[in-house]
Amino acid sequence: MQWGLKNRLSRIFNPETGRTVMLAVDHGYFLGPTRKLEDPRATISPLLPYADALMVTRGVLRNCVDPEGAIPTVLRVSGGASIIGPSLAAEGLTTSVEDAIRLNVSAITMSIFVGTEHERETLLNLAKLVDEGERYGLPVLAVTAVGKKLEKRDARFLSLCCRIAAEIGAHYVKTYYCEDFEKVVDSCPVPLVIAGGPQLDTFKDTLQLAHDAIAKGARGVDMGRNIWQSDHPVAALRAVRGVVQENMKVNEAFELYESLSKG
Repeated sequence: MQWGLKNRLSRIFNPETGRTVMLAVDHGYFLGPTRKLEDPRATISPLLPYADALMVTRGVLRNCVDPEGAIPTVLRVSGGASIIGPSLAAEGLTTSVEDAIRLNVSAITMSIFVGTEHERETLLNLAKLVDEGERYGLPVLAVTAVGKKLEKRDARFLSLCCRIAAEIGAHYVKTYYCEDFEKVVDSCPVPLVIAGGPQLDTFKDTLQLAHDAIAKGARGVDMGRNIWQSDHPVAALRAVRGVVQENMKVNEAFELYESLSKG
């Protein structure tokens, strides 16, 4: 791996732990002004000190994140489909690698939709993005998206998605936690980070998800709605960080969350 790629990845994955807590705020590219992300700047700003990286679109990065900040960014470069369209899987590349370089991002990311009618298109787009990323020293994160088909989130399917992404050349992969998750980790030769997905029933469930994923080999989390749709977003992110980066137990992290929520 070339020096530039290694250096950029070290901004995302803490060199001391090898793990990352990414904050996902790219939901607007297909959901629009979703709940508690109506004003991206107001949502993002208080959370930045507690995240290792920010996953964002170029529009929000340019308009809602101060350029003086030191937060590494993972730039969403795919889109073209919305929640009201016929298929969330009908994505293409929306942002050039040259623009990503102008924005000084640490990595670029796109979704792949294995098992859909748009499988081939999104996988070939991933290959194109990896080629461009390698040319300029930009790591590529592949997101194993499944749209609304939640029943596909099992170890066999996710192992297929993650391995294909790695085979094409993704430098790391964002996927879902599932039963027998260690099988997904063992079958993928690049680091995996876990998506938070829709808001869970309780915040303790969020902490349990993060804890179990790390225990079974994930290298971090990329959470959005389970953080900024929380009643106490800063406390939520600090507690998740405690689990991922400080090896806190779930009960210990939940106590931290409750303590910070009252303060």
